[in-house]
Amino acid sequence: MFTLERVTEDNLAVIKEIFHSNPAYNEWENKGSLCTDEELRNRFFHPIPERDLYFIKADDTYVGLLNYMEGSKRDGDVRLNLLMIHGDYQGYGYGTNAYFLIENMFKEKGITGLEIAIPKQNKKAKRFWEGLGFVWLEEQQTSNGEAIDYFEKQLL
Repeated sequence: MFTLERVTEDNLAVIKEIFHSNPAYNEWENKGSLCTDEELRNRFFHPIPERDLYFIKADDTYVGLLNYMEGSKRDGDVRLNLLMIHGDYQGYGYGTNAYFLIENMFKEKGITGLEIAIPKQNKKAKRFWEGLGFVWLEEQQTSNGEAIDYFEKQLL
């Protein structure tokens, strides 16, 4: 059974373990270096009021992270900032099952659409999200010149 548990700073070691188990993400996000405790604190514990961070759990095991922010380009949409599954659990359906838990939660809240940004070069992530019904919206450039593809899914 999949559940969500709010992340606290007391769980920083678990967050770090999940991040470090995803070398492709670290390559893109941190140019190959691993996140330090301070970088993770700055990213997740100096919160933007609308942003939420949860662990994804399979029974009693932490298998991933979810970070989202309500309010997006369109009213009623949510921006998924991060859905990361621990590297040891990838390829076994954990990401798909976690996504459907999240989608149902948002539907119950009355959210009408989801958006996600994916680095242009991350073909694996694009296939994952397209397989869940997300469609390409547009390409944008980050402040450091990286190409990002935006995808959306309507939940109506």
